[in-house]
Amino acid sequence: MRRWRGLEATPGDLGRTVVTVGMYDGVHRGHQQLIGTAVARARALDRPCLLLTFDPHPSEVVRPGSHPAILTSLDRKAELVAGLGVDEMCVLPFTPEFMRLSPETFTHTVLVEHLHAASVVVGENFSYGHRAAGTVTTLAQEGRRFGFTVEPVPLAGDSSADGEITISSTYVRACVAAGDMVSAARALGRPHRIEGVVVRGDRRGRELGYPTANVESPPFTAIPADGVYAGGLVILDPRTGASVSTSPAAISVGTNPTFQGTRRTVEAYLLDFDGDLYGEHVGVEFVQRLRPMAAFSGVEDLVAQMDRDVARTREVMGVDRQPS
Repeated sequence: MRRWRGLEATPGDLGRTVVTVGMYDGVHRGHQQLIGTAVARARALDRPCLLLTFDPHPSEVVRPGSHPAILTSLDRKAELVAGLGVDEMCVLPFTPEFMRLSPETFTHTVLVEHLHAASVVVGENFSYGHRAAGTVTTLAQEGRRFGFTVEPVPLAGDSSADGEITISSTYVRACVAAGDMVSAARALGRPHRIEGVVVRGDRRGRELGYPTANVESPPFTAIPADGVYAGGLVILDPRTGASVSTSPAAISVGTNPTFQGTRRTVEAYLLDFDGDLYGEHVGVEFVQRLRPMAAFSGVEDLVAQMDRDVARTREVMGVDRQPS
């Protein structure tokens, strides 16, 4: 998949395309349905499927200080959409100037002049242009004027104990914030992952017999609620962001209250791993919350609980204990 940033970097050999537009944060099952429709349309027309997305999140520009928690980095988003069959990915910087574009200017300048849209596939609630004045209806009208078709796709839903829910990035963020990683994974179609770099911590885990990878993630990352989780740590290629290897892990999110910590950290203890991960670009995947964060009366009680956490992680992840 080719990927570029900004309209001025659009490849000269692009030709007519099938374009799908959206933030696509999370690339959840609803997004997957929408992208699948665009890819199918592109294959039917024998044209490339192009995904148009934005950075930073529009909310931060429209309402500064309201930046939502981000579910997927740009590299992770690119990896996921490429796996769904997308051929091209254009990342548009979302600036105050871009925000003020009228719907008509967005259509003509972005979709027609630069991306050469033959067809545009969007969600049925899609809006665009200054003050979100453009809708699917106005886009279809402009499509008839400029020579492209528009295909709206219904929002995806899912049944839960609370009834029918609409799968959205907002819903996934709420699940992650509550530590409900099972519901988040059901909506995403995979475990939620955060990415970052392994940095040096206070090395207390090593002293307790449980050395951990302290993962420092970018601002606005959607980090789950404080607690202990079963999951995995993925080592990523520093050049492409692609997954290289995965190890099961017991993961702690919180401030280490037993030691009166104040800084919130994400630390992963890799099962049956002996090595140095400092400086590695990694992903931490959360499968199931085991318990909330708690303060213990002493180190012995803490280590005993960590023993139980690791045993439970083995059960959840289906990992047998390595022979000593």
